[in-house]
Amino acid sequence: MDQKIKDKIKQKLEEVKPMLQRDGGDLELVEITDDGVVKIKLIGMCAHCAMSTMTVKMGIESVLKKSFSEVKSVENV
Repeated sequence: MDQKIKDKIKQKLEEVKPMLQRDGGDLELVEITDDGVVKIKLIGMCAHCAMSTMTVKMGIESVLKKSFSEVKSVENV
């Protein structure tokens, strides 16, 4: 995956952050692999929330996949 796409993915994650921050959480980008896996770390209230898996898959992953065909999955690490 080229750097231009990775930069656009980073920008899109910045747009998602306020949604998490409203609930006392946040995310850190860990890595974007060349095969399309976006690795993030949920922090704050999101790190321990029972709904964190749903937030990652139904929220963050859904947004990124709709915006970038290169994104295959999002993983909370």
